[in-house]
Amino acid sequence: MLRRTFLGTAAMALALALTGGVHAASHSDKVKVGFVYVGPVGDGGWTYEHDKGRQAVEAEFGDKVETVFVESVPEGPDAERVMTQMALDGAKLIFTTSFGYMDPTINVAKKFPDVKFEHATGYKTAPNVGTYSARFYEGRAVQGTIAGRMTESNIIGYIGSYPIPEVIRGINSAYIHAKKVNPDVEFKIVWAFTWFDPAKEADAARTLIEQGADVILQHTDSTAPQAAAEAAGNVYTFGQASDMAEFAPKPRISSIIDNWAPYYIKQVKAVMDGTWKSEMTWDGIGPGMVGIGEITDAVPAEVKAEALALKDSIASGAYHPFTGPLKKQDGSDWLAEGETADDRTLAGMNFYVEGLTGDIPQ
Repeated sequence: MLRRTFLGTAAMALALALTGGVHAASHSDKVKVGFVYVGPVGDGGWTYEHDKGRQAVEAEFGDKVETVFVESVPEGPDAERVMTQMALDGAKLIFTTSFGYMDPTINVAKKFPDVKFEHATGYKTAPNVGTYSARFYEGRAVQGTIAGRMTESNIIGYIGSYPIPEVIRGINSAYIHAKKVNPDVEFKIVWAFTWFDPAKEADAARTLIEQGADVILQHTDSTAPQAAAEAAGNVYTFGQASDMAEFAPKPRISSIIDNWAPYYIKQVKAVMDGTWKSEMTWDGIGPGMVGIGEITDAVPAEVKAEALALKDSIASGAYHPFTGPLKKQDGSDWLAEGETADDRTLAGMNFYVEGLTGDIPQ
């Protein structure tokens, strides 16, 4: 259990007032690294995996580093306040780990040009701001393949968080690959408009189950959809960001696992040795930033083999999940036979592929 440590009563009062409580691993004179989290570290998903990365930094550098974090920080002005306090408290590197922190990160970075900032899943940089993200859509291709094979109702449910390119890419990739192995498959999408809200996520899962979905994918962070599926029975799910293995072997039959530790260690070392520079990093299955969790024995052996072969093909670069021929939802041509999507298009993706129904919320 991490302790909250601050220099003196006055500092503690100030920090609590400004940040709602910064958890610190140490208060000695070390390289201080801050982490701003959108959810609680115990969410079992997105934030849980980022915090595992933070712990890996501590394990790697020992007493050369001090880490601090603030959890459950709303995306917006409150994020600026938390980042500002971290910088004032001496952080030399701050990781801001949600898309909605993008503008707050840029704003605070302008005020602290000597502090390095790393923003997860965004696209805005500055001389002291880099970005990093994972190619989650690669993992969604594997999930879509399994989902398409496992559904008996031919209805697959998808819980979306926010209609941003990262999430839309995942929906498209999962659908394309489910459709490849099961031409009769249909996707139903429920937008939760939250990253972490177990009640909303459970409601979304139950809604999809009521609509006939017997397989559910999610781009939200809690295990609530897994619990809802388990209660319903005969519904399969996939872990999001973390293994969520407590729900294996069923309903959770596999997962996407975000592995941030190597990147965090690399960037902290760069700050320590003075080689850090602003870059845009976007890695996937090949470099190990995206992992595929155990495919349980609830999945037939031949389906498991098919999914793992796809994973290996993506990892080696032999196959790209967005390979033509593909059309957009409106029937217009997008990718010709054998053509692959460029990163610029994927980074700004704001359309569904052909076959998906419904509109993307604005």
